[in-house]
Amino acid sequence: MTQVQAKELGKVAVLMGGWSAEREVSLKSGAAVLNALLEQNVDAHKIDVQRDTIFDELKNGQFDRVFNILHGPGGEDGVIQSVLEIMQIPYTGCGVLASAIAMDKLRCKELLQGSGLPTPAYMKLDAVTDMNYVAATLGLPVMVKPALEGSSIGMSKVEQESDLETAWKIASEFGSNVLAEQWVNGDEYTVAILGDAALPVIRLETKRDFYDYAAKYDDDDTQYHCPCGLGEEEESQLQRLALSAFTAIGAKGWGRVDIMSDEEGKPSIIEINTVPGMTSHSLVPMAAKAKGMSFNELVFYILSQTLVEA
Repeated sequence: MTQVQAKELGKVAVLMGGWSAEREVSLKSGAAVLNALLEQNVDAHKIDVQRDTIFDELKNGQFDRVFNILHGPGGEDGVIQSVLEIMQIPYTGCGVLASAIAMDKLRCKELLQGSGLPTPAYMKLDAVTDMNYVAATLGLPVMVKPALEGSSIGMSKVEQESDLETAWKIASEFGSNVLAEQWVNGDEYTVAILGDAALPVIRLETKRDFYDYAAKYDDDDTQYHCPCGLGEEEESQLQRLALSAFTAIGAKGWGRVDIMSDEEGKPSIIEINTVPGMTSHSLVPMAAKAKGMSFNELVFYILSQTLVEA
């Protein structure tokens, strides 16, 4: 991409907040993005997205483009993307279809499987599911998660069959399908995608059972290893796998692919994030920094992609 000047971006709306369970994380991400744009003389404006006002705010604001940093349902699932498509306002990140697929962990896994890409075995859970059959089929432990939430919200590691129903009830409170996913013992990695390139791989290390909400946003002892400790070819393999998954769902712009590697080093795709966090604990900025890109440069580049798409 050729060098872009701030004035070329025009008037920018930074969409944050929203109504999902990830609202508070989105507000933190949005504040960081807004500050980064303002520091670079971009005419950027905060919009705390609400269902009953967003249409009027976008219309009356006469914005040239949008930096979407809404996390979770309403902002990451194709809903706000559909609004922006109708209003013909260029926006950052993935389009309607890719956003919807990535947000729905169940549909995303089905698509990944259909594309021949590795992802842990899983089963859908509901009120009439035979939990004995789930435990016998997937083995224990399993991860139980709501299909339409991010930031590990509503997720539970289940080690005993008797706890499966409780975990399902917790996950089902978020109003979506629930799935049980085969547990993978091994290292956890994340691969940030920027444009058509994969950034350096990060290996995550937490003292908790898994990289849950607290490990992501609260803990100061969660470790992020970049370089990730893999050999050059092994790291390249994870980057290629992440790009394949990103491409398979039709994603574009920027995002993050989370991968688990088992004890034998075999990787599996856990999920794809199309509007990753941009907080002080967030992973995409860490990967960009390892590539020599500052937070401000990263934010400006992501927004500049809307000029290419326009």
